[in-house]
Amino acid sequence: MTHPFRRLIALAGFAAMAAVGLSSAAPASAEPLKVAHSTWVGYGPLYIAKDKGFFKEEGLDVQLIVMEDPKIRFPALAAGKIDVLVSTVDTLLNYMSAGVDYRYLFALDDSKGGDGIVAKKDIKTIADLKGKSVAYNQGSVSEFYLGVLLKQAGLKLSDVKTQNMSAGDAGAAFVAGRVDAAVTWEPWLTRGKQAPDGHLLVDSSTSPGLITDVAITTKETLAKRGKELAALYRAWAKAVAWQKTHEDEADKIMAKGVGGWLDDPAVFKETRAGIAFYDAAMNKSFIGTEAKPGPIAETIANAEALNKENGTSDIDVPPASLVAFGIVNQ
Repeated sequence: MTHPFRRLIALAGFAAMAAVGLSSAAPASAEPLKVAHSTWVGYGPLYIAKDKGFFKEEGLDVQLIVMEDPKIRFPALAAGKIDVLVSTVDTLLNYMSAGVDYRYLFALDDSKGGDGIVAKKDIKTIADLKGKSVAYNQGSVSEFYLGVLLKQAGLKLSDVKTQNMSAGDAGAAFVAGRVDAAVTWEPWLTRGKQAPDGHLLVDSSTSPGLITDVAITTKETLAKRGKELAALYRAWAKAVAWQKTHEDEADKIMAKGVGGWLDDPAVFKETRAGIAFYDAAMNKSFIGTEAKPGPIAETIANAEALNKENGTSDIDVPPASLVAFGIVNQ
């Protein structure tokens, strides 16, 4: 995830993917497939795919690149300097512009309690946040998460008193009693719950599919390297399946690969508890089909609506038009 503190068994009988003209075989390319990601636990299976040879099995030469800032990743993708990036669903909408056509490929991970809102005990529902001071990182997935929850409660972001700060600082500000609520993640969710007048108002386990990391490419790259992108997904699915039956070894591989603040397998394992890796079945459900799009379409629609409401973007495109359905429906 664009989240500074953060998130198959081999497939048989693939149908031809008419939507993007792909096949199940992926011939090796002279150029490596460059995949950029930030330091986050949810991207660990990419390193399993590399370490266990799943990329090689699919005829791929994949170069994994740590690129923390989405303000760098998206322009790099648009310029063709990388082929794929990983980010949350909502983030893509912030970087759409004339002449750049992005496509969602498949989901990698989902927040299942790793994100949430801590609040004073007299704030018992999301609706109770109206008029309260709420700390969150504007322009981040925290804002998107809060915005959707407020919308569901019949409110807007303008109905709360925004305090713009990083998620970690937001949590600290709440614990110090400087704000009424904070959108944050661990360890601040736990610390917020332990504050004298604090409790957990809600966490992401109640809204699956809302804070979800996805692989993203451009329409141009999809047309040129579609077979390799399909193979990338198959390798990802194999890695997730392998991780389920080799958790301890997997944590060591993923911690070493992702690195940074997650380079300790124990820290990696603890952080991983707050997310879920998307396997093949989950991807099919989340992405859906062109005839019947899955929950990703609703998440995209929510992001578009919130951007308009906040005046950050006037992008208005059919959500399904941004999804390469053929990737997970091979």
